[in-house]
Amino acid sequence: MASISLNKLIDKMKLENLTPEIETKGIRITLPDLNRPALQLTGYFEHFDATRLQVVGFVEYTYVESLSEERKREICNELLSYDIPAIVFCRELQPDPIFMEAAIAHRIPILSTKKATSAFMAETIRWLNVELAPCISVHGVLVDVYGEGVLITGESGIGKSEAALELVKRGHRLVTDDVVELRKVSDETLVGTAPDVTKHLIELRGIGIVDIKALFGASSVKDTQSVDLVIRLEDWDKDKEYDRLGLEENYTEYLGNKVVCHNIPIRPGRNLAIICESAAVNHRQKKMGYNAAQELYTRVQNSLARRRDEEEEE
Repeated sequence: MASISLNKLIDKMKLENLTPEIETKGIRITLPDLNRPALQLTGYFEHFDATRLQVVGFVEYTYVESLSEERKREICNELLSYDIPAIVFCRELQPDPIFMEAAIAHRIPILSTKKATSAFMAETIRWLNVELAPCISVHGVLVDVYGEGVLITGESGIGKSEAALELVKRGHRLVTDDVVELRKVSDETLVGTAPDVTKHLIELRGIGIVDIKALFGASSVKDTQSVDLVIRLEDWDKDKEYDRLGLEENYTEYLGNKVVCHNIPIRPGRNLAIICESAAVNHRQKKMGYNAAQELYTRVQNSLARRRDEEEEE
């Protein structure tokens, strides 16, 4: 199961640790969902998912403050007896001394943020969804072409890196070469990133490793990109039938998500960079409602209909 350290969340969200005496190094977060323990503070603990990060907002805070000292101590001890990763107080609200006493006794970290509760929860859930998303590594090159994430795949040595280098020279941005880490952020979205080891580097056979950021500048690279289109390069086979109209979309699947896929046959003299650019722009046009293949089909049908009408008139 994917997990992320609590310390990474603290650094990312700029949280203040109100319990520095409690060690946070070994604490892991395994779920992207958060919980506001409103019902739990009233004493209802059935179906309580203690593995989630707990968030205390103004409503929960004022309710706890309204309790008698005896009831407050009782409910705080019961809540903090669960194996909670941490509790975050929003709006810089300061926990009650009784709450802090129970937290230290049960070794539950208490954190604080200046952000409003809804804003903090939305930002944290979005970030955790990416960090904890199912992840696989695929062999290929990911490039941002006119805002479309183009994943170029194919056998080793077929020309993926050379195509990516030409695209970068034409003003597009490299995300990763050779190994692409794909994360399923949602049922519609796959996000690709580079492993830290190979970030911004391209391998060119006969030359070796090239640092794209050092050669072409910071504007030539990108850390993450959604995968919108897959271009699969393959050796030209004269006996194989290739799609020449594109009326029907072909798809490939990663982590259960379908992505539009084009099989591009490779022959000497074909400019892969221009093909990738054209495929990206064509895909973008289709998303905007214009399909060139459908337009050609409509023109042919209209031409045939006019010809039939002329023949009937004669």
